[in-house]
Amino acid sequence: MTVISPGMIKDLREKTGVGMMDCKKALTECNGDFEKAIDLLRQKGLATALKKAGRTTSEGLIYSYIHMGKIGAMVEVNCETDFVAKTDDFKELIKDIAMHIAAANPLYLSRDVVPPATIEREKDIYIVQVTDKPAHVVEKIIEGKLEKFYTDTCLLDQLFVKDPDQKKKIKDIISEKVAKLGENIIIRRFVRFQLGE
Repeated sequence: MTVISPGMIKDLREKTGVGMMDCKKALTECNGDFEKAIDLLRQKGLATALKKAGRTTSEGLIYSYIHMGKIGAMVEVNCETDFVAKTDDFKELIKDIAMHIAAANPLYLSRDVVPPATIEREKDIYIVQVTDKPAHVVEKIIEGKLEKFYTDTCLLDQLFVKDPDQKKKIKDIISEKVAKLGENIIIRRFVRFQLGE
């Protein structure tokens, strides 16, 4: 059995932002394997985030971001308590989301709020694009194109612009903060302005 040193625990805490005891448990459970411990903590964090999803969020912050006087974004992000709203982690999250909105120009908050008429219009376009394909693959192609549409236009489904590997979506970074801060966090609304539009 691998001995879990305080240095290993400290390194894992710095990398994940999770509490010391949870880091120690994860390292113990994963026999000292650092990467497996990170994966385990992420899995537990997502499970925690799902449990907290139904809780009321009536606190939070509104943040605005202006880029070179040409593009602006304003976002309201809610949490459960004003204590969490005042933390540096929460402020960093809301700032990152506002910067992301300015850069990525989402049209909708989530796929749930995309008007059905818009989805039907997109599907009609895709059907015309795949008329030369075999019938048995057309539905899969349309599903794939619709997923790409959501990734391009829905804030929660967009790939986070500050993630160099382009693996995390906005909903993933929110889930990570929920797991770290222990409260439900939601994006309530946003708006983006561009000079001349």
